[in-house]
Amino acid sequence: MSGARTSTRTAVGASTALEAVSSTRRSVSLRARMLALVAAGLLAACSATRHATPEPGDRPDLSPLRPGETGHALLCGRIITADDADRMLTSGLILVRNGRIAYVGERRPVPAGYEVLDCGDQWAMPGMVDLHSHVHSGGFMDVNDMVIPVNPELRTAPAVVPGNPLIKLACASGITTLFGIPGSGTSHSGFGIVYKTKVHASFEDCVVRNPGGMKVAQAYNPERRAGDFGATRAGLGAILEDINDKAVAANRQGRRDIALENLQKVHRRELPVLIHSAGSDSWAAATRMWHNTYHTDCVLSHGCFDAHMTAPWIAETGVKINAGPRTMDYVVTRDGAITGTAAKYVAAGVKSVSLNTDAPVMPQEELFLQGSMSARLGADSYLMMRAVTIEPAKQFNLSHRLGSLEVGKDADIVLRTGSPLDPRARVERVYIDGELQYDRARDGQWF
Repeated sequence: MSGARTSTRTAVGASTALEAVSSTRRSVSLRARMLALVAAGLLAACSATRHATPEPGDRPDLSPLRPGETGHALLCGRIITADDADRMLTSGLILVRNGRIAYVGERRPVPAGYEVLDCGDQWAMPGMVDLHSHVHSGGFMDVNDMVIPVNPELRTAPAVVPGNPLIKLACASGITTLFGIPGSGTSHSGFGIVYKTKVHASFEDCVVRNPGGMKVAQAYNPERRAGDFGATRAGLGAILEDINDKAVAANRQGRRDIALENLQKVHRRELPVLIHSAGSDSWAAATRMWHNTYHTDCVLSHGCFDAHMTAPWIAETGVKINAGPRTMDYVVTRDGAITGTAAKYVAAGVKSVSLNTDAPVMPQEELFLQGSMSARLGADSYLMMRAVTIEPAKQFNLSHRLGSLEVGKDADIVLRTGSPLDPRARVERVYIDGELQYDRARDGQWF
């Protein structure tokens, strides 16, 4: 364990249960000069591009803003980067340039042209990411087919209402990215959309990836009222295998099947699949199907009941877990003990654990509280902060843009009055793509 990580965990946990030949000499010379000019032009263009939109991994850009560029400098009391080095900075500086992060580090002179905001003692953290959400339409009712039990053609994108009241609450709580998915009434639910929680924006301005990934419901919900072949575990497994085999066959034949086009991408590992499943039986069955048999890029979601009993085996497979919305189990294991499920997965050696709200099952704005409660119930507080920021971004192959405060990434920044998982700390400001979306002093307390 690195010293940086240890100090980060200590600081985060202290405030809560909780951081890129021509034929003649003349013609040779002329051509060489032309090539040199072209090369110089390309280098200049590349340099200008880096100034305008730094890429992840670029060196910090500390040059003055150019005409037409926008930028602001945040002077923060503390910065949790949530990067791979687990950096935590005291009295730090974040430079935001044209919607991307240009610098994160110790305080230094601010380049010319930046608007400077002194945040006092406020903490800066990455915007949170929830991979299991249903608030995109603005109401409790969900997007379900309920006629066709396996429907890979269904998408949630047409149901998205940008800036709806539930999205506004998410934004004000520090959640900047959501995976909006279909409901769980049918076995193969369809495809969701990854989008930003911008308050005033068009659909196009909010989209991160569409489709963002696939949603599957394996056990429980599809068994309730479906009344079809998927109403039993055996039947559910059969219809899922049938649709998967068809997509695999189409890929093998090099054939595009319009009805299975996105499912074919899942089987080429171009899109991830989030699998709704909760108990130890279905948890293991989902892992065997989606990981062992079909080798997809899968994430197991929920695991709220006794699924944690299979955690050691899940850890051996290397499957990723998106735990929640229930953070504890005290009924199914029948011993009366309160078991923190996230803590069980971490203790078993699962390498990738994120948290979810399944909003509005749990209020979308309480994603941070999922981390707080998981830490209270035994999980490491710093890991639970990562479980709502960088880890879900990694699970969905979006960590090149989201989940941490690093040069080149989207400037999704949350300013809080205290530690990220401390329920007493307020969110003061939320920036998404470098634009101020929520300001408590300006907008009032939204939740």
